[in-house]
Amino acid sequence: MRGRTGRAGAVVLTALLAAGGCSVDPDGSGGPSAGGGPAPDRRVVSPLRNPEGTRPGLAPVTSDADRAAARAVIERVAVKGPGPRTGYDRDRFGHAWTDTADGVPWARNGCDTRNDLLRRDGRELRFRSGSDCVVIAMTLSDPYTGQRVEWRKEKAAEVQIDHVVPLSYSWRMGAARWPEDKRERFANDALNLLPVLGRANTAKRDSGPAAWLPPNRSVRCAYTLRFAQVTLEYDLPVTAADKAMMLRQCGG
Repeated sequence: MRGRTGRAGAVVLTALLAAGGCSVDPDGSGGPSAGGGPAPDRRVVSPLRNPEGTRPGLAPVTSDADRAAARAVIERVAVKGPGPRTGYDRDRFGHAWTDTADGVPWARNGCDTRNDLLRRDGRELRFRSGSDCVVIAMTLSDPYTGQRVEWRKEKAAEVQIDHVVPLSYSWRMGAARWPEDKRERFANDALNLLPVLGRANTAKRDSGPAAWLPPNRSVRCAYTLRFAQVTLEYDLPVTAADKAMMLRQCGG
């Protein structure tokens, strides 16, 4: 695993210390708070406590101090108008789910990025016979909808890996000028990747936060905070409308 620069994490820590410390969210779930639903996945972690993206899920950011810390991160994101989509192609970000994108967690571990993410966030994992990499069945608590998904590989598209900051969005905001290895790193960085219900990912498409937010309202601050963490890590700006929406989700 590479040593991340820690820019977003350092800002979070400073904000937390300035606020006098914060307690752990009482409900670590990415699901709705209403009763009667499936039991929450208690392993999921707030982005405030997961600056590398190596821990599972997207837990809600709920306390006043944590939401203030989230706003402090979002405030640092630069604003710029989007460029054209001209020239964008998924292949410009390298082979999908490659294991050879240096500088990201789990690079060159013998397991592709998609399966690394399924192993990170899934529960009750089952692997292909003779493999400790290829996940063929699991249970997922989808952060975007709050639903529990019983996933099987024969219906692979039911769970998709979402780029929190979409590749096309990054292209229009500056990635078109990046070297190929940086784009490949961006496309395979665990910080920017979440396994989610396929239809939620399809609905999002390449939208920024002003145009799309998770249907699960309880994770909207966490989602926009993660969006900010990714843009800070890769020196990407966002549109003015997106930044305003991001701040609004965390009480700004």
